[in-house]
Amino acid sequence: MKITIKIRWVIAHEPLSLFVRAAASFTKAINERAVNHKIEVEIMTLGQYSLRYNDGVEVTKHDLLDLMNAGKIEMSQMYTTWLAEKYSSDMHVLDMPFLFRDHDHAQTVLEGAVGNELLAGLAAKSNILGLAFTYSGGFRMIPANKAIRSLEDFKGTSIRSNKNQFAMETFRAVGAIPVARELEEINEGVADGTFVGGESAWPRVYPLEQNKFSTVMNDTKHSLFLTSMIIEKKFWSTLDKELQDLMRAAAVDAAREERAESIRDGEEAKIKAKKEGIEIVTLSDAEMSKFSEATKVVYEKFDNFFSPGLIQRIKQ
Repeated sequence: MKITIKIRWVIAHEPLSLFVRAAASFTKAINERAVNHKIEVEIMTLGQYSLRYNDGVEVTKHDLLDLMNAGKIEMSQMYTTWLAEKYSSDMHVLDMPFLFRDHDHAQTVLEGAVGNELLAGLAAKSNILGLAFTYSGGFRMIPANKAIRSLEDFKGTSIRSNKNQFAMETFRAVGAIPVARELEEINEGVADGTFVGGESAWPRVYPLEQNKFSTVMNDTKHSLFLTSMIIEKKFWSTLDKELQDLMRAAAVDAAREERAESIRDGEEAKIKAKKEGIEIVTLSDAEMSKFSEATKVVYEKFDNFFSPGLIQRIKQ
C-alpha cells in the first residue's frame, strides 16, 4: 500500500497559467517515480490558501516566503530576485545583464555546479530549500510605446524596472531612467505615462495583456527572467533519502519542461504579435554589442558584491 504525502503548493505570481503548469509537471513527474508513495499536491492561489488554511485572513505574494519559512506552506515557485533579496545575495548574479549567451548556456549553468550552489545557498539562511530553476519568462524584453533601435534611443527613456539595483543600474548604464514598479503594473504605468515601457518577457505579454497597452515590443534579450521551485526544509527533512532524491529529479525534469514551454510560448507570442501588426524591434548585432559593452559598468560597480569567481564561472 502506498504512503500518501500531502503538499500545499501556493502560487504567488501572475500570470497563474505559467506557474500552474510547473506545479502540475512536478506532480506528474514525482508520482511516476515514487512507486511507494502517492504525492498529493494541492495547487492553490493565495486567495484559496487564505480561505482553506489561514482563516480567511488575506495574504499577499509578499507574505509567501514568510509563510513557507514558518512551515505553513510546503512548496512554491518564487522570483529568484526575491529569494536573493531575502536569503542569498549571490542569487542576484542571475539579474546581471548579458550574463547568459543563450538558453543552452543557461541550462548548463542552472543545472550544473553553480546552479546547485545557488539553490543550496537558500537553505543556509532560511527554512527554504531550492530544487530547480524555472523561467516563467525567459529572456527579458520591453513592451513600450517607443521603438528602441539603437543605444541612443534608450537615453532619457523612462522604463519600468525590477526593484533590484542590478536591473536599475543596467538601464542607467545606457542612459534610460529606471522606474521601480511591480511587473504587474506595466499596463497602468504605460497608460498613465509614468513610464514609456516596462521590462517584461515574451510569455507574459498576452496573459498580462501588455499587447493592449504597448504598440512596440523591443526584443532586447538583455537579461534572464528566472524563478525557482522551492520547498520547506523541515518538511523536506521528514522525507527519506530515496524520496528526496526522487523529488530532486522530478523537480529538475519539471523545470526543464517548464523552460522549454516558456521558450515555445515566447515564440508563439512573437508570431501572434506580428500577425496583429504590433511592431517587433530587434537590435542589430552592432547595437547589441554596444548595449553589452555599456553594461560592463554594472559588473565593475558590483565587482565585490558576489562570492569571488562566481561571475567568471558562469561566463565560462
